[in-house]
Amino acid sequence: MADALLFNPRTYDPAHFDPETRRLLRATVDWFEARGKRKLIEDYRSRAWLADFLAFSAKEGLFATFLTPASDAGNEDQRWDTARIAALNEIFGFYGLDYWYAWQVTILGLGPVWQSDNAAARSRAAELLSQGEVFAFGLSEKTHGADIYSTDMLLEPDGHGGFRATGSKYYIGNGNAAGLVSVFGRRTDVEGPDGYVFFAADSRHTSYHLVKNVVDSSKYVSEFRLEDYPVGPDDVLHTGRAAFDAALNTVNVGKFNLCTASIGICEHAMYEAVTHAHNRILYGRPVTAFPHVRRELADAYVRLVGMKLFSDRAVDYFRSAGPDDRRYLLFNPMTKMKVTTEGEKVIDLMWDVIAAKGFEKDNYFAQAAVEIRGLPKLEGTVHVNLALILKFMRNHLLDPVEYPAVPTRLDAADDDFLFRQGPARGLGSVRFHDWRPAFDAYATVPNVARFREQADALCEFVTTAAPDEAQSRDLDLLLAVGQLFALVVHGQLILEQARLTGLDEDVLDELFAVLVRDFSAHAVELHGKDSATEQQQTWALGAVRRPVVDEARSARVWERVEALSGAYEMAQ
Repeated sequence: MADALLFNPRTYDPAHFDPETRRLLRATVDWFEARGKRKLIEDYRSRAWLADFLAFSAKEGLFATFLTPASDAGNEDQRWDTARIAALNEIFGFYGLDYWYAWQVTILGLGPVWQSDNAAARSRAAELLSQGEVFAFGLSEKTHGADIYSTDMLLEPDGHGGFRATGSKYYIGNGNAAGLVSVFGRRTDVEGPDGYVFFAADSRHTSYHLVKNVVDSSKYVSEFRLEDYPVGPDDVLHTGRAAFDAALNTVNVGKFNLCTASIGICEHAMYEAVTHAHNRILYGRPVTAFPHVRRELADAYVRLVGMKLFSDRAVDYFRSAGPDDRRYLLFNPMTKMKVTTEGEKVIDLMWDVIAAKGFEKDNYFAQAAVEIRGLPKLEGTVHVNLALILKFMRNHLLDPVEYPAVPTRLDAADDDFLFRQGPARGLGSVRFHDWRPAFDAYATVPNVARFREQADALCEFVTTAAPDEAQSRDLDLLLAVGQLFALVVHGQLILEQARLTGLDEDVLDELFAVLVRDFSAHAVELHGKDSATEQQQTWALGAVRRPVVDEARSARVWERVEALSGAYEMAQ
């Protein structure tokens, strides 16, 4: 029987969605399966542009259905629904990150448009989507990266209510083909934040000059330059501080997609890795008979399950967010930072098992091993997102407030708040529900209880040994503390989702054994930091715990892993 916790194209039936969503998700899976593994890998290796895929998407109305908010919709099936967007991310990741990337940067390009009050630009975007066009997000620059305070895209007033834009952008996905590029710049006649402008450009315009693809990939990560590009009133999306907020809020929306893409990559790679290892005979017995191999594959499996549980629960908070509930602002960088780095660990564990097989050109795994590295580095580095997560630590751990329970959100609703998030500030005032009840519900699960000891110890650390004023400027030390906090948040949402879905407690216990080891490792890392005080060093070693070992439980979890052998293989 197929493992219900993992995506399997052979058995996939997204019955929890409405009929049109189910049709489109299944049609996407079927398109890739009909294309076959050989063609999939050949396109990846030859860096072919995704014309066939985009033609399929246009024919089915895939992007238009999933990425047009209800307020701009042309039919009742169009809406911005984070749950089904997450499902499509996973499918794209499963078959190849190049496909996901064209979709992801379309989402980023649409962010400033759907946040805009410019009706003409919104109507234009909806029409372009209906035609199957892709979009791009023109924020980063070669010299400044994503430092939007220093943009050199300059807009000079033309004397007729519009502007002429000149400047270049770098790392801009879909910049070769986008029907609309949302471009961030600043006016030459206005100083400071009031001079910021977000405007819409067309990559086919004669004043738009495509320089090159800056990566060696099917992903077209472009450098482009505008030379005296005409920007009329219908092209202006945001001005002043609102343009700045639109940039950050767009990244808030877009960075969430990285977690489920990472999950899809890991799932496909896991089927290949377990099938290979279980059927390879070494010294007269299957590779999977060796204890260290079983541990590595079991660890990879439970980490992957944890990635899925956390991400699924984060969807609920995203969809239930509003002006008075901004908890998603913590869970969002968590999906970006924590889930994607877990994905790297999953791939590394499996690669240690299959070794040279992971380099072979006829396997998906070789592609996965490369692509999994990119996700933690997109939409802000791990360090940037860890630093963001730290802003929420004290309120989350020590000062909870009451919120109504957030249900599982698979309903066919439009997540319109994501395009009216408001000013991108005030993170220190965001409050959270109590994290402890999620742990209390599984107090009888040995490793959940053991991890709870470590979480309580972290609260003690924040209360009695928190970094002082000088240490608060030592980002190296703070990032080690951030990793400890991230583990507590990771565990919390995993447990909430486990309760909602009735997760097998053997799997949960085995997963938390891994998290106990992770917490201990980060505590030891904190102990070794140059600026750690004696009190902090003592605390760190005191927080180290040994997971509760249960050979029978581990054997039962291994049976689930072993059953993945031959459970799925993509047709040639």
